[in-house]
Amino acid sequence: MSAYDAIKDVRSTSVGQDAARESWRTMHSLLFEGEGRSRVQMACAMTGVPPGVLKTLIHLSPGAAIPMREIAQHFGVDSSYVTTLVDDLEANGLAERRPHPTDRRVKTIVLTPKGIEARQRIEALMYEPPKCFDALSETERTQLRRLLRKLAAADPSLARSGDGSPHIPA
Repeated sequence: MSAYDAIKDVRSTSVGQDAARESWRTMHSLLFEGEGRSRVQMACAMTGVPPGVLKTLIHLSPGAAIPMREIAQHFGVDSSYVTTLVDDLEANGLAERRPHPTDRRVKTIVLTPKGIEARQRIEALMYEPPKCFDALSETERTQLRRLLRKLAAADPSLARSGDGSPHIPA
């Protein structure tokens, strides 16, 4: 490889990294500073819980009993903090503790009917595209969906379904 080719390769890598960094920064702004931020605030007001409790509520799946230690591991927090989050969920009637079916030392968390309904309302609110999507044509929205699915599939930290595919909302 000539010196010119090496410089050209470094420049294209740098340009590619700059584009990736700017894209990620823009996605972050859309989610945490744009309409996404106000939607989290609306969801908290709708359910009467703070953001940490809301995040826990969204993490729980209807009909699935999740051990509290798994929640702590998923969020990377101390189990005592999860106890506080679950206390808030229970106080609001959104979830309840249940004993593990095979290990009586383990407590699991299950959504109540009120919690399931609240979670559905939160998803309806959070998954409604923001007004800024009106700036894109139908073709551009389809392309964006394809690109985002490709990124999600390449992210090893996303939860995997039983068939090994990433958990991506339909």
